[in-house]
Amino acid sequence: MRIAIAGLLHESHSFAPFPADLAAFEKPGGFPPLARGAAMLEAIAGTRVPAAGARELAESEGHTVVPLAWGIAMPSAPVTRDAFETIAGWIVEDAAAAMPLDGLYLDLHGAMMVEGAPDGEGELLARLRARLGPALPIAASLDLHANVTRAMVEHADVLTAYRTYPHVDMKETGARAMRLLLDRIAHGRPWARRHRPIDFLVPLSAQCTLAHPMQELYAAIPVVAEQAGAADLSLCLGFPYCDFEGCGPAVTAYAATETAAEAAAARLHDMVVARRAEMVQRLWTPEAAVRHAKACAALGGPPIVLADTQDNPGGGGHGDTTGLLRALVEGGAAGAVVGVLNDAATAAAAHAAGEGAAIEAALGGRSDGAPFRARFVVQRLGDGRFTCTGPMTRGNRADLGPCALLETGGVHVLVASRKMQAYDQAMFRHLGIEPATVPIIALKSSVHFRADFQPIAREILIVAAPGPVVADPSALPFRNLRPGLALSP
Repeated sequence: MRIAIAGLLHESHSFAPFPADLAAFEKPGGFPPLARGAAMLEAIAGTRVPAAGARELAESEGHTVVPLAWGIAMPSAPVTRDAFETIAGWIVEDAAAAMPLDGLYLDLHGAMMVEGAPDGEGELLARLRARLGPALPIAASLDLHANVTRAMVEHADVLTAYRTYPHVDMKETGARAMRLLLDRIAHGRPWARRHRPIDFLVPLSAQCTLAHPMQELYAAIPVVAEQAGAADLSLCLGFPYCDFEGCGPAVTAYAATETAAEAAAARLHDMVVARRAEMVQRLWTPEAAVRHAKACAALGGPPIVLADTQDNPGGGGHGDTTGLLRALVEGGAAGAVVGVLNDAATAAAAHAAGEGAAIEAALGGRSDGAPFRARFVVQRLGDGRFTCTGPMTRGNRADLGPCALLETGGVHVLVASRKMQAYDQAMFRHLGIEPATVPIIALKSSVHFRADFQPIAREILIVAAPGPVVADPSALPFRNLRPGLALSP
């Protein structure tokens, strides 16, 4: 069979400072760059992106893979109209040119907003249906943070989502989506489907599947699906920074009968609602977190990890706020390391000065106008190119542009020219830092860091330093959410 593969992924934050233009897809940090046609297969080869898993499964069973286009940009404000029209246009036109096809697999996020089109995935799927017709089987893999809309469910034959956060099952989810697509083709007709929205937002840090109650809820998904006889059952917890009516968690179920689909969706929906009171999180102020971390570090042992959750580049932050860095320096946290701070100008100044030199810099703060001004010593320089080694993105080739390890007041900070969430130890090792030997390590991340850093951490503190990825979504100035949606559990 001829199976087309394409991908367009972005997690959009309505209140973030900078949009995702075409350049953001061309150089997306720790993920493969935008590619079209055969170049797409080369770009995703050896990585853990969902499309790589889908491709491998299809080819292992003797099917012909038809590459269309694939692109991802780091989370930010919504995608520009030009970027969307360019990449979506490639996917739709190339799919039409490749017809006849037996099926289409899409690697999607599920929380992409576009200028003038808040449901980006629904828009793409609607265009594909209009161009390719209602009969072509279409399957898509989604991020766990997807805001699943009625349009997405209507225009795809099946949607299946990650079951882990940190997302260590991206490639496996792509393979599962491809298996479902092949099963749908063999089935000969669409499955019955159910879409059950959940009427409250879940804070990002509370969505972690390594902690209660998500750990138990996600473990129950395959059990509930099997008992109900569902072909697939997914829980998407939503991305609570998208200001449109489709924002929020939802359950999707697919089965041979309406009864089975309804039974699976209803049971999982009710299980989530029953655990809503447990979806809470403890937050530390930067000053309290530094005091606690210093006291613990004085006892020796593994690192204390501080998660700078509100400037998480994986949630729409620009990766350049300095509130936690300032608290570490002013609190005398000698030996601490901060990473990764996005500031191309300071990285360039460090490279111009050279290793061992001292520079005066206004570090970071482009997104909020609050840089950290200090005298820094350039301790090490790097080109920002490395291969990820952690469980989530092992094999992905990163390119953060010129990087520098700077020191001020005994605190070290890794500065990069492009933003990337701090979810892989390799980003520190390429500048000579071995994370396991650091007393305190501050990471610009909300949850993904746990996949690679939790095993080496003595303790983890979630810190609410200033930043756009606010830990409590109820503090955001929403205007377009659907009536009846609670802003917190």
